[in-house]
Amino acid sequence: MTTSPLGPRIGAGLAAAAVSLGVTQLAASVFSPAADARTAVGTSVINLTPGPVKEWAIQTFGTADKLFLTVMVVVVVLALCATAAAWERSRVPVGSLVIAAAGAAGCLAVLAQPGARAVDVIPTLLGTVCGIAVLRLLTRDRLPEQAADTERRRSLLTLGLLAAGALSGVAGQILGRQRRSVAGDRQAFALPKAAAPAAPVPPDVQPAAEGLPSFITNNADFYRIDTALSVPQLSRTDWRLRIHGMVDREITYTFEDLAEFEPIEKAVTLACVSNPVGGELISNAMWTGYRVRDLLARAGVQPEADMVLSTSVDGFNVGTPVEALTDDREAMLAIGMNGVPLPVEHGYPARLVVPGLYGFVSATKWVVDLELTRFDRAQAYWTKLGWSAQAPIKTQSRIDVPRNGTRLAAGGVTVGGVAWAQHRGIKAVEVRIDDGPWQPATLGAAYSKDTWRLWTYEWQATPGSHTIIARATDNTGAVQIEQAAPPAPDGATGWPTVSVQVK
Repeated sequence: MTTSPLGPRIGAGLAAAAVSLGVTQLAASVFSPAADARTAVGTSVINLTPGPVKEWAIQTFGTADKLFLTVMVVVVVLALCATAAAWERSRVPVGSLVIAAAGAAGCLAVLAQPGARAVDVIPTLLGTVCGIAVLRLLTRDRLPEQAADTERRRSLLTLGLLAAGALSGVAGQILGRQRRSVAGDRQAFALPKAAAPAAPVPPDVQPAAEGLPSFITNNADFYRIDTALSVPQLSRTDWRLRIHGMVDREITYTFEDLAEFEPIEKAVTLACVSNPVGGELISNAMWTGYRVRDLLARAGVQPEADMVLSTSVDGFNVGTPVEALTDDREAMLAIGMNGVPLPVEHGYPARLVVPGLYGFVSATKWVVDLELTRFDRAQAYWTKLGWSAQAPIKTQSRIDVPRNGTRLAAGGVTVGGVAWAQHRGIKAVEVRIDDGPWQPATLGAAYSKDTWRLWTYEWQATPGSHTIIARATDNTGAVQIEQAAPPAPDGATGWPTVSVQVK
């Protein structure tokens, strides 16, 4: 008997992994979303990752963090199977045992998904069996007289199985998206006309300067940070909002029940707590929805309750002060964004929008559950990882133009950006060049205390290297904190700074 050299065995491991992943993905397309083992494993990795590592990933990869994790899950599986295949033998099937162990881990991850059923592990089991079969086939020992011709055939078979596995995975991804997509449900939905429409946006909120963001952020450009590795697909028919816990009566609303409440429209700027000083994890939109306080009123919130633990359909949860959901800021159960139904990646069919609080303590997407409780009795997802339980947005500013490292011509230069202090509003922005005095910037019109404010400053630039610094003051008189601090545990602080070179 002969033993295949190392190279072909590694190839066999890669082919086995590709087939296992591909078959699992293809079979999962006809089961519930929980059956997607790749997403289940990725979600488990997210849930088990320490808070500082998650923050590092957000800071490093930004909105591409989920793509990076998805790719890494596939890469790790491929590397694991390729390495284990090198030790695969007829009598000691190390590679097969590793694939079986990976399959068992995949099944556990699937069963840990919200709403998972026992049958949802079938695709993972099927993929595992196929992967082991491929590995056994491609690493089977041959007689010496069969070796030359067999190795050529085995190489071609390995390449064919690699391709088949990859194609199966792609096909499964496409079929799964088509089968579960709520795009048609969203397109068929017409937003209700707001009984309390937002005030028109006056033209002077937007300074006439190139490079500044639009006052209203396009849906496609709105930042997205969440823990959903695969965007939940929840139709209006299947959506339910359960309100329970410390209430006089438990209530479950259907989407049709929302028509009993007054729809409102409100511009609100949302910000992620992971946004570094000068960062771009902040956007402004015009939201349509219903007052959360009206929904809670029917349930009867008990006086002792001080927190609402809101939960997404994928199991993610957020803790929000009851006061922030019931006071005059008009926290919303939003169903529309910039005049259209919520984009699926931003929470369709319903999400929370709460002015004045960072998203990790307020902005639950795909929300399906509101539990009235207390901060001393329950902890939300990020709080368990060491982040603050309550996190009002800090007074902040950003320099959008010129960009850091820009080379400029001497003379008139427009410096500009945005400033925000949601639910307090911005009163002033100041700019300092190098070690010079603080100079007042020109503010665009204030739309509301719950939206950001654009600003500009005209600078006569002189040749040399220069540092531009900005700071904001909110309507309470609080000045943006100078001391630099990272986002954890309750938001970054510091003054935004850019360096430029003037010819």
